[in-house]
Amino acid sequence: MRAPNDSRFVVPLYTVADAARYLRVPRRTLGYWATAQGPDRPPIVTTLKNDGRNQPVIPFVGLAEGFVAQTFRRVHGLSMQYIRTALTRIQMNLGLEYALASSKLYSDGAQILYDYAKEDEEAMLLVEVVSDNVVLTEVIRDYLKRIGYGNDGWAERLILPSEREVAQVSPHRAYGQPLTIRGGARVIDLLDRFEGGERPEEIAEDFGVPKDDVLEVVRAFYQATPQAA
Repeated sequence: MRAPNDSRFVVPLYTVADAARYLRVPRRTLGYWATAQGPDRPPIVTTLKNDGRNQPVIPFVGLAEGFVAQTFRRVHGLSMQYIRTALTRIQMNLGLEYALASSKLYSDGAQILYDYAKEDEEAMLLVEVVSDNVVLTEVIRDYLKRIGYGNDGWAERLILPSEREVAQVSPHRAYGQPLTIRGGARVIDLLDRFEGGERPEEIAEDFGVPKDDVLEVVRAFYQATPQAA
């Protein structure tokens, strides 16, 4: 259960483009994940209605869902079609919406999928990912450890994907904007300064962020703005 006014679920924080940048997936891919593909294939990433073009539509819980989906796809090669099917099955049996953002996915969800997996090779891959009864690959472990869960079992903190852990997100800090782990600077501010032509050394000194962290933020999240024609 969750509180009906829980900001993690009801406050739109990210545009599709911003969420795609932070999760390091193509914008079109994230848009596809956020769209239902039929009555039995619900969206993987939660979105909210928002008037106006290019407005935030993804709440924090949607960012967490996208992070887990990308981890499953990148490391274990699970298809989005199967992940949609598996989430529908979990929701039907547990009544659990937002399963990818819940710690219960790795306990109750694995048990529900077990019998299904006996007849489906791809399902067994997901069981291997979510079950505590099997040894997860180190890559999976490293990625899933980046999610912090609250006492209610829902995701409430997320370390964004990058080669080194340099940026984290919480809906309760900076209105959900990614902050550097060391120094607490907004990632968008570092990227704006870099795009403006400032050297990483100058940015690091001004924001109190280690130079190596500034370089990693740029490497992981910088996308050059197209020049006007």
